[in-house]
Amino acid sequence: MKVFVYNYREFDEAEYFRKFSGEYGVELGISADAPDLENACLAEGYEYVSIITSKIDRDLMKKFHEYGVKMISTRTIGYDHVDIEAAKEFGIHVSNVSYSPECVADYTVMLMLMSIRKMKRIMQREEINDFSLPGIQGRELPNFTVGVLGTGRIGRAVIRDLSGFGCKIYAYDKYENEEVKAHAQYADLDTIYRECDLITLHMPLLEDNFHLIDSSAVAKMKDGVVIVNTARGGLIDTKALIEGIESGKISAAGLDVIEDEFGMYYYDRKSDVLSKRDLYILRGFPNVIVTPHMAFYTDQAVSDMVKNSLLSCMYHAEGREDPWTVV
Repeated sequence: MKVFVYNYREFDEAEYFRKFSGEYGVELGISADAPDLENACLAEGYEYVSIITSKIDRDLMKKFHEYGVKMISTRTIGYDHVDIEAAKEFGIHVSNVSYSPECVADYTVMLMLMSIRKMKRIMQREEINDFSLPGIQGRELPNFTVGVLGTGRIGRAVIRDLSGFGCKIYAYDKYENEEVKAHAQYADLDTIYRECDLITLHMPLLEDNFHLIDSSAVAKMKDGVVIVNTARGGLIDTKALIEGIESGKISAAGLDVIEDEFGMYYYDRKSDVLSKRDLYILRGFPNVIVTPHMAFYTDQAVSDMVKNSLLSCMYHAEGREDPWTVV
């Protein structure tokens, strides 16, 4: 079978694409560029396309359909960058992938610790030989009550890790998991907002949870709450987040994702003027850590992403059950 790969990265993905395409007998077409209306023609003759987080809107979906593409596999867990309704309209199947949850779980705990220990300001001061103490006194994680929103594979891994710190943990999910109940207590959102010192998000972005954390939610939270997001930027209303930080309601935030990040992350934009005012505001706060959607980025995760994207295409081509099917 043949798969055309967009966003192909020679420096990290190439070895895995060579390994797994050889192992599975897959013929690859490759482009280092993100898919767009100009280069969609490269996929002509390929029924299967693999992408990362590039925006696939209706126009691009239609173009792929015209070139005979039958399926798009995104090498990510989230798929909010793909127009699912357009995919249905043009009869194009969409799948995502899974990868080791440990990468994001590790990163989440790191952001928690960096946030409550004021590590951003400590590192900034160290760079200019300011070794003073005022303003950098931290707090200890065992003293926190933590709310984990979303108890899929990543959320469960975070809960497992937090249990080792001795935190009291609340969890929220539409679908409760028995494994979680060994370490955490399920609760509704209002309870979590009211009781938790730190809230961490691990949900996919869907229509019904867009801006789950808005001004109303922030108002219900404890004074001095810490917010960590390694899931999707659209789960948080950025304006409400900024207002909460400015008012002191939110004492710290660790953000690996932000709203409207498409077309920015994973590219060298240091000489560009970015129309991302909220990003500049967030980065300017001494108590906010912003990283460029890096929580997933480990050797194991990249291997899993490549492997499972190719497997998803293969399973579909062979008429086998595909565990990563979205539509």
